[in-house]
Amino acid sequence: MPAERMLPTPEAGDLLALVRDIADAELAPRSDAAEAAAEYPRDALRLLGRSGLLGLPYDEDVGGGGQPYEVYLQVVEELAARWATVALSVSVHTLSCLPLAAHGTTEQRKQWLPEMVGGELLGAYCLSEPHAGSDAAALTTRAVRDGDCYVLSGTKAWITHGGHADFYTVFARTSDDGTQGITCFLVPGDVEGLSFGAAEKKMGLNGSPTTVVHFDQARVPAENCVGEEGAGFGIALQALDSGRLGISAVATGLAQAALDAAVGYAREREQFGQPIIAHQGLGFVLADMVAAVEASRALYLTAARRRDARLAYRRQASVAKLVATDNAMKVTTDAVQVLGGAGYTRDFPVERYFREAKVMQIFEGTNQIQRLVIARDLERAGEPR
Repeated sequence: MPAERMLPTPEAGDLLALVRDIADAELAPRSDAAEAAAEYPRDALRLLGRSGLLGLPYDEDVGGGGQPYEVYLQVVEELAARWATVALSVSVHTLSCLPLAAHGTTEQRKQWLPEMVGGELLGAYCLSEPHAGSDAAALTTRAVRDGDCYVLSGTKAWITHGGHADFYTVFARTSDDGTQGITCFLVPGDVEGLSFGAAEKKMGLNGSPTTVVHFDQARVPAENCVGEEGAGFGIALQALDSGRLGISAVATGLAQAALDAAVGYAREREQFGQPIIAHQGLGFVLADMVAAVEASRALYLTAARRRDARLAYRRQASVAKLVATDNAMKVTTDAVQVLGGAGYTRDFPVERYFREAKVMQIFEGTNQIQRLVIARDLERAGEPR
């Protein structure tokens, strides 16, 4: 049961149809094997890039697709319904481009963005650290000015695309002035002094490489500083607001895939002389799954439309991320239950969806952090936003 969509233009409908065609032909058939073998599908990202799908929300004058976030996120959802690893890669890459797109100088944007959003270069976002995951203000990676360069030293953790990315958007401390002492840098993937740990052995999303990233006196030209020195904390939070919408879309697509698998099985599996979908107890479970998926979609689209209208959307992004990822965990759990013993085996994809859903509640800020963001927004707000 494909998602029913209300898109803003006929062209957006054509774009979604193209995405579904590519995803059905190139992603879905290989996802199970690649995840089982922990193979990162870099070639699939190049294909998406050359199809114009890695720069959708960025301006056309720098090689982007010029699409509203509302459309871009639905592309991410369609990809996630076929292969969550690929959708996550698109979301992380888009996140890693945002600081430069939003805060880079005209010269920086012209120099770097076309290749970044054109899909030839893959990006990574380096904010988290081993002891400063959700507390971004506590990061300790240092950037010391030395002539016309900054020298970076420290370690970043839980970095998607670590060791595979062509560039790293890195947040490092340039002074001890709390949140005012953090600066954003664009670091090439081949800079001397950059190294990576072994890929983490994860519960799910095994096709997506996650590593620590080490900076050992890595020299980065001062011209690679994005935004003003000391302005990095605000840049990081702005990017995370958008990134949380990306994860909301990934989680929704994953939940849609689990729902589709459960409904398909329930229509074919017979017990007591009729398909199990006809039994009210199971039918109600499926109905709740539908409600959860459609609610998640509505929430991320509401936040995206606020973003497109240039309205405040931080609270709405956190609500979408919180609800969509909790819903994905519930829907994938229920999908395993609908399939019964078969759902617990690797002969069916729902056990993989179940394992992949868990991390959605953790990255881009745990769901406990989302509740904190929402509560603080309520504390500050004089009126609904």
